Amino acid sequence: MAIDFACGNPGSGAELRPQDANHRLGTAGSKLPLAEQLPLLVEAIAAGYRHFDTATLYGTEEIVGQAVAEALGRGLIKSRDELFITTKLWCSDAEHDLVLPALNESLRKLGLQYVDLYLIHWPIRIQKDDTNSIKTLHFDIKGTWEGMEECCRRGLAKSIGVSNYSCAKLSTLLENATIPPAVNQVELNVSWQQQKLMEFCKDKGIHVCAFSPLGAYGSYSGYNVVVESPILKDIATARNKTAAQVVLRWIRQQGGIPIVRSFNKERMKQNLQIFDWELTDEEVGKIQQIPQQRACNPANLVGPHAQYKSLEELWDGEI
Repeated sequence: MAIDFACGNPGSGAELRPQDANHRLGTAGSKLPLAEQLPLLVEAIAAGYRHFDTATLYGTEEIVGQAVAEALGRGLIKSRDELFITTKLWCSDAEHDLVLPALNESLRKLGLQYVDLYLIHWPIRIQKDDTNSIKTLHFDIKGTWEGMEECCRRGLAKSIGVSNYSCAKLSTLLENATIPPAVNQVELNVSWQQQKLMEFCKDKGIHVCAFSPLGAYGSYSGYNVVVESPILKDIATARNKTAAQVVLRWIRQQGGIPIVRSFNKERMKQNLQIFDWELTDEEVGKIQQIPQQRACNPANLVGPHAQYKSLEELWDGEI
């Protein structure tokens, strides 16, 4: 099932039909060698996945492009337009004049003429030196977004958006945007429910994509905290579902778009089985009682010499 985003005319927002927001697979953080990921990505397409989320940082753009080509060659899809491909601008290229060249390089790796969605990965700019250490520079939110809008106008990105933006940073962006962001991709799961951000994005017509929907940011310790929750286990048992399915269904009902990251064949199938049932209001109320804690806190990108002096400042108090 394809996803329908549109760049929109200047001044109008991108559109995503909620009924099409299905079947997406993330490619970040897999420990499998890239060569082993290729057949699994092709198998995911055969199973019905249609949205693939990659990024310059992940190092998976080439393998995603190869999977698209193989799926076309095998007749699993009739055209590239049946797939929805997202990639992201890394922080070292988060500057007006670097955005377009960065997307062109991503397209070269993907072997595609366009991406369906291009995101600013973080509201941060960094410079790497020869020792691979990270130095943060001033991030120009207005100028960088102008570069993103140029990618959209040229047809190289059908839609543009952001990732890891707070309500405050989205407000600043919206004040300067000619093309509003279609998406904000953020950490969202039952252990970090982001109610304020979800309401803000809904009000502004911005779709929320959920990375780490099962709480596995950085490691599987977060995953265990989520799926081992007694509340989720009780609901899953009563519904004859897995705890992961309950979490993904919850995100879906909150209006979020979960990006799953499993290359386990059975779990890939299970993750698609969340569309023909709903959680009750009582079950949703129980899930709201789960203790909250943000897992994605990049301490190496904040500090006395950085643009953001603390995590509190990076997230604008939404922590």
